[in-house]
Amino acid sequence: MPRWLLRTLQAIGVVWTLPYTALGLLAGAVSMAAGAHAHLSARDFAVVFHKVPWGPGGALTLGNVILHTGDTLDSPCVTYAHRAGHREEPRIQIGDHERAHVFQYMVLGPLFLPLYFLFGGVGVRNRFERAADRYALSGQGWWPWPKP
Repeated sequence: MPRWLLRTLQAIGVVWTLPYTALGLLAGAVSMAAGAHAHLSARDFAVVFHKVPWGPGGALTLGNVILHTGDTLDSPCVTYAHRAGHREEPRIQIGDHERAHVFQYMVLGPLFLPLYFLFGGVGVRNRFERAADRYALSGQGWWPWPKP
């Protein structure tokens, strides 16, 4: 794919998911009042907020915003399948997993969250989470539906 076309599609994806990005930026701004800090991550196509002071730990992606409770997205974590006891898998980096969600948002835009919850929400049975884990393990396969 020509670079100019890829950049054009990426820009369209950023605009397409803007409603969720706005919510993420609002949540990030509120978290900054409680000590979080932010930076723009070109690699992740996202504004990343670290040290977000709420939630059970880990990260949440809203559009092109990643809200993270830790210090760095290079933090290791286990996959959903590993956590559920379905199989042994190597640890992944949380940033790789969340980047897959950013890509999913950029394609699905406002449809992402309804589809995410339709397919089960947070958990091992959700095809979006399995795809994000697959991407974090291999660098490929962030799309939640397999190719025919």
